[in-house]
Amino acid sequence: MSEFIEAMAQVPTAVTVITVKDERDDVGTTVATFTSVSLDPRLVMVSMENTRYLNELLLRHDRWAASVLSTGQKTIASRFATAGRPGARLLLAGTPHHRGELSGALIVDGGVTALEAETVQVVPAGDHTLFIARVLAVDYVDSALLPLVRFRGRYRPTA
Repeated sequence: MSEFIEAMAQVPTAVTVITVKDERDDVGTTVATFTSVSLDPRLVMVSMENTRYLNELLLRHDRWAASVLSTGQKTIASRFATAGRPGARLLLAGTPHHRGELSGALIVDGGVTALEAETVQVVPAGDHTLFIARVLAVDYVDSALLPLVRFRGRYRPTA
């Protein structure tokens, strides 16, 4: 198992915050597996560990948001990755953000891109669940910024 973990650590991935609006609170987490699946229709996929609370929420709520973070947002990535973290609104206090019009989920400003999505297929995959979603809206794109990546177990700026 550790050899597999080490092997996969060699693959850089964009750091993304996934958020969903629940009846009681806004919830979010940092993920390193978020990718485009199809251009027509526009589909994306996020992989979520089965034991995460957000996994449970995404099974109940179809609409969510993804904010792909930029190199200056390492602190945000760490906040959303910490175990026992408070709700997303508290994690984003003092950080520019807004609520997505179509998902109602919080979107982090200042990343390289953000979008709103609606789950169309759920695929069990070992200790994870894959959520395949139709893109409802691209909230913003900032091609002047570089993405924050996870590589060899650490957050790293791209150069």
